[in-house]
Amino acid sequence: MIKFENVTKVYNNNVLALSNVNIEIDNGEFVFLVGPSGAGKSTFIKILLKEVEPSSGTVIVNDTNLTEIKRGEVPYYRRKIGVVFQDFRLIPSLNVYENVAFAMRVIGASSREIRKKVPTVLSLVGLSKKYKAFPNELSGGEQQRVSLARAIVNNPSLLIADEPTGNLDPETTLEIMDILQDINRAGTTIVMATHAKDIVDNMKKRVIAIEKGTVARDEQRGRYGYED
Repeated sequence: MIKFENVTKVYNNNVLALSNVNIEIDNGEFVFLVGPSGAGKSTFIKILLKEVEPSSGTVIVNDTNLTEIKRGEVPYYRRKIGVVFQDFRLIPSLNVYENVAFAMRVIGASSREIRKKVPTVLSLVGLSKKYKAFPNELSGGEQQRVSLARAIVNNPSLLIADEPTGNLDPETTLEIMDILQDINRAGTTIVMATHAKDIVDNMKKRVIAIEKGTVARDEQRGRYGYED
């Protein structure tokens, strides 16, 4: 699913963000990406999303060589990836149903497909009764559920979660993690960047720890191992 081969990223201000990173993530894995602030996790994610280019090395995602695809192909590549952010990034003028449907409209789904799929996904994240609500009428946890629904409505093979529980209380965090586990069990590969030590330690999934731009640790059923 994901292969980083000798990937280095140096920004224009000579900041070394990643240094000779080699990582392979198999289809269907659930992987935590951990490390101190500024370690390189955000750069790793930005490279996956084709938001920044590596300075050297090769990145392959789902058989697509990111160092070779043309600029015009990037939007089509991103359609195969679901993304969930800490700050939700919902469209405030659209209600719950419309926010999720928007992701389908972008890829040209028909109205019939949207009417069939959106209610199913909202049911999965427990928001069937809130489909008419607007983002400002929802709690933080509910907004993140909408974000999750939007991220998976197009059946992505890969879901990237960037600090998805960072703004949530402990109880809501557990609920979001349960949903992510259900999504993973259904076959979606998940890469989740987080500082949430308790989540990482309790779930006992694969942990890739990045420190000063290098892979400091890569363990199956690992632990967080850092104090920020």
